[in-house]
Amino acid sequence: MTTQIFKERYAIQKQLAKNAGRHTWLAQDLQTKELVVIKLLIFESNFQWDELKLFEREAQTLQILSHPAIPRYLDYFDVDTTMGKGFALVQSYIPAKSLEQWLKSGRRFSEADIKQLAQTLLKILCYLHRQQPPVIHRDIKPSNILLANRSGNSVGQVYLVDFGSVQTLAAKQGSTITVVGTYGYMPPEQFGGRTVPASDLYSLGATLIYLVTGRHPAELPQENLRIQFESSVNLSPNLINWLKWMTQPSLNRRLSSAREALKALEQPSQKTDTDISAVGQKPFGSRIKVKKDGKNIEILIPQKGLKFDRKFWLSMFQMLIFGLMGLFFIIGFILGIGIFFESESLIAKVAVLYYGLILFNMGFFSGRFSLTKAYEIFRYIFRVTRLNLNPQEISLTYEWLWWKRQPTPIMKNTIIKLRYSQTAVVKIGSGDVYDTKSIDATVTIIAPQQKYVISAASEELVEPEIDWLTHEISKWSGMPVTVEDVRH
Repeated sequence: MTTQIFKERYAIQKQLAKNAGRHTWLAQDLQTKELVVIKLLIFESNFQWDELKLFEREAQTLQILSHPAIPRYLDYFDVDTTMGKGFALVQSYIPAKSLEQWLKSGRRFSEADIKQLAQTLLKILCYLHRQQPPVIHRDIKPSNILLANRSGNSVGQVYLVDFGSVQTLAAKQGSTITVVGTYGYMPPEQFGGRTVPASDLYSLGATLIYLVTGRHPAELPQENLRIQFESSVNLSPNLINWLKWMTQPSLNRRLSSAREALKALEQPSQKTDTDISAVGQKPFGSRIKVKKDGKNIEILIPQKGLKFDRKFWLSMFQMLIFGLMGLFFIIGFILGIGIFFESESLIAKVAVLYYGLILFNMGFFSGRFSLTKAYEIFRYIFRVTRLNLNPQEISLTYEWLWWKRQPTPIMKNTIIKLRYSQTAVVKIGSGDVYDTKSIDATVTIIAPQQKYVISAASEELVEPEIDWLTHEISKWSGMPVTVEDVRH
């Protein structure tokens, strides 16, 4: 049998993988006598040009990388094979099995193994993400992580391979995004073509969950896009919490960098809850303003302002209609009083009194509804909520133009609880007959004699903004966050 040789240098030994126009071969470099991996991209009938773009990007990326846990770039050239024309990328061969192969062969990973794997891979990601521009792998999964044999107390040498889906942050500027990755290991933002360094963290977290559960992440139950794995593992609470931070579906609530994730793994925080402690930055596009002056922090929550939408015009219509109704009923009530005193008939007096009270109540409730709508419109335009945090106390102020309302400040050393309630829909009633009620996210600061409640609904905020606000108050106070599940 004739051995196929590429570029009169690389002698093919065996095929390692084949997937839709991509072929991966093990070969020997006849010049250095070393084993190498050759990845071929063949122009087949179903070839798409996006595949060439990714293939060339992989070659370009490997050329600039130099890390012992990443394959080395060796060569790149065009080929003409019996399968068709294409391109070949040559990289160093790593004699190790993938995590997926290890798991299928019966190897089990302890908590110490998981931590070692996580630490090593995060250090690799730190290297990738600090490149200029940052390099995002986009396809971290068990089959793309190689692990050499265990030695002593070490889990083994770890390698990150297959940069076929790689993207640099510069590459996506002004270009069409190709959605790549593997279902189950891709974060939600990647489905929309958006990737950031934290996207790799989600994939790594999902990979580690696969190792500790033995099940593909897509096979595990989900709730609000979150992987529910806790009941399937026997791990310490700190590691479970860390994995939950890594796989938060919302970017605003996920650990934001490999360095931050590594620090959280090695120095687990005891001060904040799983869902809150990962919130490091104010959500993008938030109207909340923060001003720091030494040890003093001022958090300003302005209202959204007047928005001439359907809700506004409906509120205006309701305000005018009920205002006129209230005025009409009150005028009717006043006229009734005149009739009451002028009439000499007892029956007429009783009738007038009866209907007069009805008119008064209708006028009162119509007027109150109209004033409520007027207040809502006024509040949308002018109200500002201000939180002041200094080393001694926290104060909350509501401002409407020249008028202010300020509850008694809460001393920092008197805070006994910081409670966070998530957005939820709860059932009211039991059995087959029930209603539902939507509960908005809130943060509550509790002291023995008072409390502050900041609600997403009243402040026109979204849940990630309440998350971030809770995180800031927790950092300032040193008080752990108690997450309350309002559904129970």
